[in-house]
Amino acid sequence: MRCAIHDSDPARREAVVFVHGNPGPMDDWEELAPVVAKFARVVAMDMPGYGRADHPRDFDYTISGYAKYLGALLDRLAVDRAHLVLHDFGGAWGLRWAIDHPSRIASLTLINTGIMEGYRWHSFARIWQTPILGELAQLTTTAWGTHRALNRMSPKPMPRSFVDRIMKYADWGHKRAVLKLYRASKNLPQAFPEFTGHTFAETLPTCVLWGAGDPFVSVDFAEKQKKFFPLAEVHVLQGLGHWPFIDDLQAVQRPLEAFLRRQAKG
Repeated sequence: MRCAIHDSDPARREAVVFVHGNPGPMDDWEELAPVVAKFARVVAMDMPGYGRADHPRDFDYTISGYAKYLGALLDRLAVDRAHLVLHDFGGAWGLRWAIDHPSRIASLTLINTGIMEGYRWHSFARIWQTPILGELAQLTTTAWGTHRALNRMSPKPMPRSFVDRIMKYADWGHKRAVLKLYRASKNLPQAFPEFTGHTFAETLPTCVLWGAGDPFVSVDFAEKQKKFFPLAEVHVLQGLGHWPFIDDLQAVQRPLEAFLRRQAKG
């Protein structure tokens, strides 16, 4: 299966691994990745069903399926130790991989994602999880409608270029992938078992960055990450939404760069 990859320094065995979520693609990291690449190997990718990657009908569009794919990709790239930077559904994919490979995770950065104990799906997700209604919603989605909806829900207007980038890759293969993923994850506790009994998390360097105005995942979940990652430093970013690195790049870059510089040096 073809997959678009950015790898800044293949010779190094430790890397900062950026994992996008829905709707992706890895272009979400186009401004943060070069900053981090100044002091660390950076890996980013388009996951199956997103961006330039293949959008196959028969891929395992589940949290577990994406976690296994991420692991196979890191193996192929010879990444022995990963500093995971996760956003949105990338959080579930990356954390599932980390649970299965605790010795290979060097640090963790969660951007508007994490362990979602007690989470209830947002309105878009509930539509996508409903047969026929989800297909109709995907078929009738337009750039204009998406931009209008995001601007109505988000604390800051989203750039039209951001929406156009999403729509550029939104063929039916992508839309089918979104529907399958959300339907497979409808019961989140079953799709992503509770994060308990994993002692590696107790000493894992963790940075939580959260746009306080996120309309999809409440900012209340930011501080809750300390229950699972006791060493977590939490940065609540006022006035920013679900994509805080799009709303205000510097507000995300400053704490992220400082955290990753410490971890890469260590």
